[in-house]
Amino acid sequence: MKLISINVGRPRIVLWKGTQVSTAIFKSPVEGAIDVKQLNLCGDRQADLSVHGGPYKAVYGYPSEHYPYWRQQLPQPELPWGAFGENLTTEGLFEDSLYIGDQVRIGTALLQVTQPRVPCYKITIRFERDDMIKLFIESNTSGFYFSVIEEGQVAAGDTIEIIHRDPAKVSVADINHLYYRTSRDQVLLTRAVNLETLPESWRDHLRQRAG
Repeated sequence: MKLISINVGRPRIVLWKGTQVSTAIFKSPVEGAIDVKQLNLCGDRQADLSVHGGPYKAVYGYPSEHYPYWRQQLPQPELPWGAFGENLTTEGLFEDSLYIGDQVRIGTALLQVTQPRVPCYKITIRFERDDMIKLFIESNTSGFYFSVIEEGQVAAGDTIEIIHRDPAKVSVADINHLYYRTSRDQVLLTRAVNLETLPESWRDHLRQRAG
């Protein structure tokens, strides 16, 4: 498992359907070692902190293995690393085998898996498609957010090592299935709502499903 690309971007104003929107979904690959801080990577920012960023969504990872699928689905002539707004384009990490609470070492930084990504309308802006949220959800390629346990530096080519596996074994894909109601497994639901690493907002939402 390794880190394929590091991608950062700062908020910019774009025109979307006649309205000016601030978004930081446009990320570009950067070279060299990059500092990973408690709330983001050096050179990266989030536009709307009410729904993006924060300690549970400090770093967003997305598997490079999903890109061939999207290159078939989307008409863009190019689909560079970072196209989905991810900070880390990874190799060898997948939603169905990465557990909430897992800890991964990349470079000198220690990260913890916290939650899947739920796409917002900014992804429709990025790809100029009104159906992009629907396509993204149906693709089952959410990627995964990390919190930062230990700050450090990462660089493209770094090895990714899973150094702790959460004993509850609730995967990122499991949370997606529960959230979108493609799974009604009550045992899995109970395990999910008891995950201390999963943000309280997610746990509250899933508790309503269990109630």
